[in-house]
Amino acid sequence: MTTEHAQQPQEQTGPTRTGHTRRRFLTGAGGVAGALALWPAGSASAASGKRVAVLGGGVSGLSAAHELAERGYAVTVYEYYDALGGKARSMPVPGTATGGRADLPAEHGFRFFPGFYRNLPDTMRRIPVPGNPHGVHDNLVSGTEALFARAGGRPDLHFPLRRATTPPRPGDLTLGWIRDQLLSALDLGTRLPAHEAAYFADRLLVHLTSCDARREGQWEKVAWWDFIRAEEMSAEYRTLLGVGQTRNLVATRAEVASTRTVGRVIIEALLLWGLLGRGMDGDADIDRVLNAPTSEAWIDPWEAHLRSLGVEFVLGTQVHEVRYDGGAVSGVRVSARDGGDERTVTADHYVSALPVEHARVTWGPALRAADPQLARCDALQADWMTGVMFYLRTPTPVVHGHVNCLDSPWSVTAVGQAQFWHGRDFPRDYGDGRARDCLSAIISEWDKPGILYGKTAKECTKEEVVAELWAQLKDGLNDAGKTTLRDEDRLGWFMDPAVTGLGGPDPQNREQLLIHPTGTLYNRPTARTKVPNFFLAGDYVRTDVDLATMEGANESARLAVNALLDADNSDADRCEIWELYRPPELEPLKRVDEVRYKLGLPNTFDLG
Repeated sequence: MTTEHAQQPQEQTGPTRTGHTRRRFLTGAGGVAGALALWPAGSASAASGKRVAVLGGGVSGLSAAHELAERGYAVTVYEYYDALGGKARSMPVPGTATGGRADLPAEHGFRFFPGFYRNLPDTMRRIPVPGNPHGVHDNLVSGTEALFARAGGRPDLHFPLRRATTPPRPGDLTLGWIRDQLLSALDLGTRLPAHEAAYFADRLLVHLTSCDARREGQWEKVAWWDFIRAEEMSAEYRTLLGVGQTRNLVATRAEVASTRTVGRVIIEALLLWGLLGRGMDGDADIDRVLNAPTSEAWIDPWEAHLRSLGVEFVLGTQVHEVRYDGGAVSGVRVSARDGGDERTVTADHYVSALPVEHARVTWGPALRAADPQLARCDALQADWMTGVMFYLRTPTPVVHGHVNCLDSPWSVTAVGQAQFWHGRDFPRDYGDGRARDCLSAIISEWDKPGILYGKTAKECTKEEVVAELWAQLKDGLNDAGKTTLRDEDRLGWFMDPAVTGLGGPDPQNREQLLIHPTGTLYNRPTARTKVPNFFLAGDYVRTDVDLATMEGANESARLAVNALLDADNSDADRCEIWELYRPPELEPLKRVDEVRYKLGLPNTFDLG
């Protein structure tokens, strides 16, 4: 591979239960149905006779297909690309393999499986892998620390991410204890003025003790920036606790991001309860990644397992219109991705598992009239959050976890991937034998000027984006007398071909990410629609996790399948749903706040 050879790729709390975790035998079928359910293929149509069309083969679509196939439905998945997995999939860098190796692996962006994910890990345990007692789940490995890299000579911040070995005992989790822990972490890990750290800790206590009604009715309408009074604080406070917790992590600007979403998911579930080891996936740590490229470690085994359950896949398929007639969906108009072979596919039930920006254009006036929540999806917003894979000739792990370049104008995050790929070796397995590492970097801010060209990422050509991103990475990682990234180590790069038109009048990104400005919750639809045979799955659907994540996509699929089973009057077990952890010690304070909220009073700890 010559230098930059890769730059021209071709396109390519415990669970909420209704029933148990697996299907039970169909009434009247007895042991025959049970035996059929164990057959590796062909059992779905034999067990139920009901056909389901799943539109989209990303995480939500595959999750829905998995649950449905286990319950005896005949499932066909229609996917736009020639590979499954959506934004989560890996893709080869064409033309980079020699000597019997595979092409260099690339992705839309690095994968991240926080310890508080529980729905998705449950699915991963049910995807068999030879040698893995717990299936694909055994391919998850922990990142042990996070690096908040600073530019301009500021000292970097290292945070260990191991869960607490001695978490507080039940009953010991008091507000005073929580506040002390927060202040201790801020004192050790930051250089914030004491009064600012104290104010931030007090604001978190307000959110922790707010009842559900206040979170949905008040904090959903308040931007995180305003909730923590970032504008009145130091630049350090704004960078660390404003931008660093929103734009860099979920591509949403702190100035508009919903306080409910940021506070509930990022601050509480991910960081606070994660560090305390509460509400986690077994003994998981906060940060987990896969031990190989995503498709190798997860998507390929998943596809093989679903095929063994009888699921069929129709790839390279564009969904144009979900047709509504006579009070139900009558079919879906599809074609080949290039526009040829247009046809209408039919089924008994339909699950729309497309990303919201692609799903809503398939809903015509009649379908929207049948369920007004579909029209409200037009108000949901998506933004760009993708990046570049850098292939390096020298092992460059940087840190055993993720990097957050706090001062980068493009809100850059990154991870050195090869260090986690157990049993995979770049020189032996991938490319032409020269690459020794892969640094995966993500740009979350595509609309602010960079440091090299003074242009936004969208205004730059692909080559300029790569140069600018590399410069911002070096700006954060090569200060304080050390040189982590060297130009001579860079062999090549890859960007998802879903990004097109950079540097031109109409830049496009077909794979965007739902963002969460204030009021987003009110426009998120439920998985169950008012159309009896039409259901929604995707990370934009209203779920308990309340964030555009693979966990939300999986949870939404479970909700869609449960709604479908209800509509079918099925006696199959409903999918298990895990909700975000709710510490019982705080429930009495939330009940007090519920009364205060009904009376129009502020939260007890909200002193302004």
